[in-house]
Amino acid sequence: MSRKRSVPWIYRWSRPIIGAIAIAGAILTAYLAITKLTGGEVACGVSQAESLKSGCKGVLDSPYATVFGLPLSLFGSLAYSSMAVFSLGPLLIKPETNKTFRKQLDEWTWLLLLAGGTSMAVFSGYLMYILATDLKSVCYYCIGSATFSLALMALSILGREWEEIGQLFFIPVVVAMITLVGTLGVYANVNGPTADGRLPIEQPTTEAKPPEGWKITSQSGEAEIALAKHLTAIGAKMYGAYWCPHCFEQKQIFGEEAFKDVTYLECASDGKNPQTQACLAADIKSFPTWDVKGQKLSGAQLPEKLAKVSGYTGPTNFKYTLPGR
Repeated sequence: MSRKRSVPWIYRWSRPIIGAIAIAGAILTAYLAITKLTGGEVACGVSQAESLKSGCKGVLDSPYATVFGLPLSLFGSLAYSSMAVFSLGPLLIKPETNKTFRKQLDEWTWLLLLAGGTSMAVFSGYLMYILATDLKSVCYYCIGSATFSLALMALSILGREWEEIGQLFFIPVVVAMITLVGTLGVYANVNGPTADGRLPIEQPTTEAKPPEGWKITSQSGEAEIALAKHLTAIGAKMYGAYWCPHCFEQKQIFGEEAFKDVTYLECASDGKNPQTQACLAADIKSFPTWDVKGQKLSGAQLPEKLAKVSGYTGPTNFKYTLPGR
């Protein structure tokens, strides 16, 4: 009497495990996408004094975090959701009543899981390379997502017995090549001029040091200088702190020469020429905050917004923009 061969546990539980990982990844990336789209702040667990590029917030605000004008995490959430459907969908079909359909669906979804897992792992691998070499940061959300992607790829390979070994090699190789070429194409001009010729501002790679923080590296144009002088002339003020990443973004947008003409109030007690009492009196809740004609504007503002609110009518050939805009 022959004994029925036992099925390895990984074969029996691979789909539920893949589904659980995919759902966790979808929730993680959906949180990041919603936060980005609503203008909120992610919970990074970093101190205020950390630089824009020293933690997850800087990474999530970098140009690499935006694709086709939308948050990269939005596409990630869709990818994870698809993997969850591919893995758990066939389990909803009862093999007792739909044996043929269940078998076909199982075969096709395994191919989709293999292709999807490979694509996500390759893309995440590229982003980890950028994280280490370009952004030089530690982003736990990014590392977590990359770990999920790698696990999905591994389980899609090891989670079943492949009758055709050729599929196991051919599909990942082709998908990996297509993904890598597409990724390089998407990010080919990530730090280059935008469609209207504006340059994304440079961002720091070190922590801010008191009392002045990071050095402004952008060079002002005539429009930035004219706008800065106009803002000062009408009594507009910018409240900020030397350690504030978005304050530095605002400085970079104006450029070194133009920002000298901006009325800037330092709210950090250990900053240069601190004016903490003035900040308290103005009831400043976040940095940077602009006070333009009695209107409070929170966050780094593009020149066009400041020009509109202040009634500026000078040259508008502004040079810089925020990354990902």
